[in-house]
Amino acid sequence: MKVTKSIKQGGKSKVEIVVRAADGHAAATAPVVELVPIRFRIKKILVPVDFSEPSDKAIHYAKEFAQQFDASLTLLHVVEPIIYPAELGYVPLAPEDLEKGRLDGLRKRLSEMAAGLGSSVKVDSLLRLGRSWKEVVDLAKNDGYDMIILATHGYTGVKHALLGSVAEKVVRHAPCPVLVVRTEERDFA
Repeated sequence: MKVTKSIKQGGKSKVEIVVRAADGHAAATAPVVELVPIRFRIKKILVPVDFSEPSDKAIHYAKEFAQQFDASLTLLHVVEPIIYPAELGYVPLAPEDLEKGRLDGLRKRLSEMAAGLGSSVKVDSLLRLGRSWKEVVDLAKNDGYDMIILATHGYTGVKHALLGSVAEKVVRHAPCPVLVVRTEERDFA
């Protein structure tokens, strides 16, 4: 049995397996498929954070992925607007400087979190206003992120019905793969 035979056709070279009979004549041929390992090209990872313990775990995973694939991380915190039901009537709004101080505090906390990851990965931080899941999906879509790594709190029942699941909505609408990190799971990072 002769294992390979190279044939040129139209400038392309193809490799075949040739099985020969005892008398030396070709009994059968089959093309050889070249197996090439899939190479993931992860360059930008988006990590939504809410400063919770599960969020810290997602950041840990994201850092490991970023180091392995030489990717950059973006830590994103979304501040959702407070919507008051009309039935409550007039609700006094917080003074503008109080709100600005709150946002500045969140920006500082996010920057410190990014700095705490060290110099082994490139990290940016962003603060956005809007619906959490929508801001995550829009940023991933518009800025070409390759992966989203986020935490889920694992709410079920009434809490899930009342609070919804940001992770669930992100998974449904994301333009890229999403890794959901749960609090109670076996770690691999």
